[in-house]
Amino acid sequence: MKMITITIDGFSSCGKSTMAKSLARELGYIYIDSGAMYRAVTLFCLEQGLVVNGEINRSKLRKSLKDIKITFERNPQNNQVETYLNGVCVEQKIRSMAVSNLVSPVATIDFVREELVRQQQAMGTKKGIVMDGRDIGTTVFPDAELKIYVTASAEIRAQRRYSELTSKGQDADYEAILKNVQERDYIDMHREVSPLRQAEDALHLDNSELSIEQQNDWLLEQFNRVVELTS
Repeated sequence: MKMITITIDGFSSCGKSTMAKSLARELGYIYIDSGAMYRAVTLFCLEQGLVVNGEINRSKLRKSLKDIKITFERNPQNNQVETYLNGVCVEQKIRSMAVSNLVSPVATIDFVREELVRQQQAMGTKKGIVMDGRDIGTTVFPDAELKIYVTASAEIRAQRRYSELTSKGQDADYEAILKNVQERDYIDMHREVSPLRQAEDALHLDNSELSIEQQNDWLLEQFNRVVELTS
């Protein structure tokens, strides 16, 4: 089978990671969560005291980038790919509201994006990957054979995030989550470096009313179509 690069971009809490993970499993591709990489850097900032009064100490963060190693490893117990920061699994920690509230500002820092984009491109040199994020189809892999741009209403995305947190036994406030989603949308779309936008050749998918099964069927259909066209 021909190996291609698949990018899935879109707003926060659109289910991009769920879609990407499922498609990667179905195809036997490697899944890379670019958003988790920015969350891991954000968690590093919080744990290393690089955040003071909500502001990131950019000078110290720049010097610390060399000390940040982000990897992805499959958990043999649940067969899920999890995020590791300097050898420690941080999959749960990076999903906290503390990280969610700070990740967009961290993602706007030019030297952070430049370094993570470099790492992401290195991960995809052999193709056969599915990567999701905000600028994967526009900046990281502009020549990807299949690009998806996912949207859903802010209210639906906030409800999904709320349900995800409460299902894990974590405290959650729907209104606070909704505000966070709306603020992140604005920051992601208006940042100077690699703003969130739909690539001209990306397929648009509004999954507000779609089930996971419907999403998966649609994605597989698009994959088969692209592979047939490029073979």
